[in-house]
Amino acid sequence: MTVEEIRLALQVIPQMFPRLRHEPFQVKSPRTIKYNCIGYAADDEDHVWWPGGKYWPGGVQRDDSVPAFVAAFATRGYECCDSDAIEPGFEKVVLYVDEQYGRVTHAARQLTDGRWTSKLGPQWDINHLLEGVCGPHPAYGRVAQILRRPLPSLKVSAG
Repeated sequence: MTVEEIRLALQVIPQMFPRLRHEPFQVKSPRTIKYNCIGYAADDEDHVWWPGGKYWPGGVQRDDSVPAFVAAFATRGYECCDSDAIEPGFEKVVLYVDEQYGRVTHAARQLTDGRWTSKLGPQWDINHLLEGVCGPHPAYGRVAQILRRPLPSLKVSAG
């Protein structure tokens, strides 16, 4: 990523997400359209996940409701939970919804230090605090649901 692109990101992102004017965030990748926030949160950087798009898990309702996204993440081993706190042995995802209609707008994945990582539409991946991307449009609304899944077991090979 070039210095110019980082400068652009640091200028544009706080305009879209006013909370990030006063909260720390880090730009982590160049812009790409290869994947979106849902794919990124699901740890799939090869697909754009969206109910009406090219990729959506089979057998999952195709709408932008919280239950549909919970079901989509369940195909990756996630279940609903009540806390955004770090839990040893688990990784977490958060779903954001718009304030007016309660439709899913965004997802982020928790990092091991408790911060969250997001793909901002066709723009950059950033690390941020949980509510850093909250607020009225063009921000992503509010936190609606936290999901968790057990971390994959580390396999030790003999030999």
